[in-house]
Amino acid sequence: MVKYRYLTLVAALFVAVVSRAQTGDAASSSTPYSLFGFGDILRQGTSYNLAMGGTGIADRNVRTINLLNPAAVTAREQKAFMFDIGIENRNTIYDSDKIDSFDPSKSVPARSASNTFNIHHIVASLPIYKHSAFKLGIQPYSSVNYNFQARETDDELISEVGDINYKRIGEGSLYQAFLGAGVTLWDRLSLGVDGQWYFGNIERYSIADFNTDASYRSLTTGWSYVMSGFSAKFGLQYEQPLGKATFVRVGATYNLGTDIKGYRTRYAFGISTNATDTIRYDQGDIKGYRIPSEVGVALSFSTKDTWTVNLDYKFQDWTGIGFEGSPGVDFFATKSSSIRAGVEYTPNRYDIRYYMRKVSYRAGFYHEKSYVNVGGHQIAATGLTFGMSFPVFRYYNAISFGLDIGQRGTMDDHMIRERYVLFNLSFDLFDIWFLKNLYQ
Repeated sequence: MVKYRYLTLVAALFVAVVSRAQTGDAASSSTPYSLFGFGDILRQGTSYNLAMGGTGIADRNVRTINLLNPAAVTAREQKAFMFDIGIENRNTIYDSDKIDSFDPSKSVPARSASNTFNIHHIVASLPIYKHSAFKLGIQPYSSVNYNFQARETDDELISEVGDINYKRIGEGSLYQAFLGAGVTLWDRLSLGVDGQWYFGNIERYSIADFNTDASYRSLTTGWSYVMSGFSAKFGLQYEQPLGKATFVRVGATYNLGTDIKGYRTRYAFGISTNATDTIRYDQGDIKGYRIPSEVGVALSFSTKDTWTVNLDYKFQDWTGIGFEGSPGVDFFATKSSSIRAGVEYTPNRYDIRYYMRKVSYRAGFYHEKSYVNVGGHQIAATGLTFGMSFPVFRYYNAISFGLDIGQRGTMDDHMIRERYVLFNLSFDLFDIWFLKNLYQ
């Protein structure tokens, strides 16, 4: 009966997250650079991947579910059921300089902060037959979350209509649900494929509040997007033994590009103390939105139960994608890429006297260039990651913790620099199914 309880839990969590994504959800990140396109493209993987710099394309760890390569689903105990749920907390400080309204030749520093929290992923993996297995799950693909506010500074306009407060707000997410399977051939070559469904809602709107003169209406204008699309991701891994307990592995992934379909609503409302007037409201199909194909290659070196070292590279070409720009902002989509490195060390996984020797310790590094280019600056991020996995009870059950410390953006040309600390926590559940009892 235990295995059916696991499946019921997976189904309930999956339905709950899908429903939440369709009706609005807590933000996965908060950044002014989510003003454009699909917003902030989030890092994929469980806490295991994230704590090792986001690596895993060539990794084959039988104790965790690896989301970064469909072929890795076969790295497992033959009759094991595996389940992983992760949560994430992001704390960010934003720094910028703005032109002094009293002396345009000078700049004044500006600082703000945000804190976001959300479910990061839910995934389960089960065997199919001998050297094959499948997985299913859901995770956020991108996040839109920003809130700018400013007051009118034109003295002539203020003297005529009074105080005016401007707001620009964006919210929503694009989610990725997936179902995949893999097989291992000749004990060394593994192949896999994931079917992927992208779906979600994104809303961007602006508000002009006239706070002094009630005869002026507040004005709200915006765009609302309901989006979905289907794609597939292919992966392979090859493992070459270098001895009885040492392995080198290579991995590669190819994510098919896909057009994002749906509809867009353009609206504008005038709001006064007496009524709300619809100035504009029209709907149309989304056109020109696309997630481009992505290529990933990786190398991994490991010694059984002790060391693992990973190196990953990804590339994605966003140029030419017809995202609607933001008025007055010099934005265009460009090529994105990332390089990541990570290491894991476990002193003695089978130690029966000292618990901390069974703990796995992880660290990593990454440098990534996003698809967002603003004012001639391609937005890039660099960070260090750390983490640990604490074994719980029996088998490979564990609680995994990760820490990501990094910086994105620049303060040049009045841009915004983000310095962030990201915490992630995964609960790794493991059980053995389909065992025949020797005695009744």
